[in-house]
Amino acid sequence: MTENSLHAPLIIDVAGVELTAADLRRLADPRVGGVIHFARNWQDRDRMCALNAEIKALRPDLLICVDHEGGRVQRFRTDGFTRLPSMRALGTLWMSDPLRATQAAVGCGRVLAGELRACGVDFSFAPVLDLDYGESSVIGDRSFHRDPRVVALLARSVMHGLLQAGMANCGKHFPGHGFVKADSHVAVPVDRRSLKAILGEDARPYDWLDGTLAAVMPAHVIYPKVDARPAGFSSRWLQAILRGRLGFDGAVFSDDLSMEAARRIDGRLLSYTDAALAALDAGCDLALLCNQSVGDGAVLDELLAGFEDAHRSGRWQPSADGERRRRSLLPRGPALDWTALQASNAHRRALALLERL
Repeated sequence: MTENSLHAPLIIDVAGVELTAADLRRLADPRVGGVIHFARNWQDRDRMCALNAEIKALRPDLLICVDHEGGRVQRFRTDGFTRLPSMRALGTLWMSDPLRATQAAVGCGRVLAGELRACGVDFSFAPVLDLDYGESSVIGDRSFHRDPRVVALLARSVMHGLLQAGMANCGKHFPGHGFVKADSHVAVPVDRRSLKAILGEDARPYDWLDGTLAAVMPAHVIYPKVDARPAGFSSRWLQAILRGRLGFDGAVFSDDLSMEAARRIDGRLLSYTDAALAALDAGCDLALLCNQSVGDGAVLDELLAGFEDAHRSGRWQPSADGERRRRSLLPRGPALDWTALQASNAHRRALALLERL
């Protein structure tokens, strides 16, 4: 593997609405494969377009990502962006009119992807495939439904809409985060159900969506009857079950490694570098570390230096499959600019479908 095709497994953030010298230096590191944006990176559409153009001018292969699901998880909400419904709204509509809900889900995916791509964003971490048990505050109305069949069918429709606008998808949080109450941003959720119960309910959408899912993000949840490690650090979950039993061959992202649950492995708190390496060793292709560029960015510099050392020492070896999967998530075809998008009949039809919700 040449330096130009080196596996780039790290997804990091940048500090603001324009790149700093430190951002430029970090994004030039060949082990960085992408950028994730947050609300702090948003000022308006023109500034977002300029920021992403600057990133692509530095490295066209970088994957520009955002958490933009709809409902309460939507990073960009002003300057013309459509306020997307929660996924629960689609599930509620399904109960009275399944065909209309399916159409609206396609429209939701198409609007989501079209508007992001018009501003230079390549990829959104969506849709959520967790089941709505009515217990999890962190999932809640981000879930389509309690029934895994409804979740799979509506998710497939959202993915179809994303694909129409040239965007890949990411199902999350494997094998399921909806059953536990704890928020993995601040605690370590534990789901004590059996493997049979989880595969029979929460993980069913991942099985049914085989061939449609482009990427998966595992949960920072421990399922002790399956493995003592959280799913995102478990080779049993990621390699034996997700890839082996369910046959998934797309990209696997870690969830945010800055979360409390992310670095507590086998009873000890790991460094960011060790946590990222543990995620990759378990079967992730990409390691996501968020909200570390603000301030001096020392954590990101430590991570990049740690990966350079790990590469030199042989502790981490680039993966050709991992790089192939990362690059497969880059957009398909050119994006419409904002004016052309608003004028397009396909976008107008998609907006009309959302207005019926």
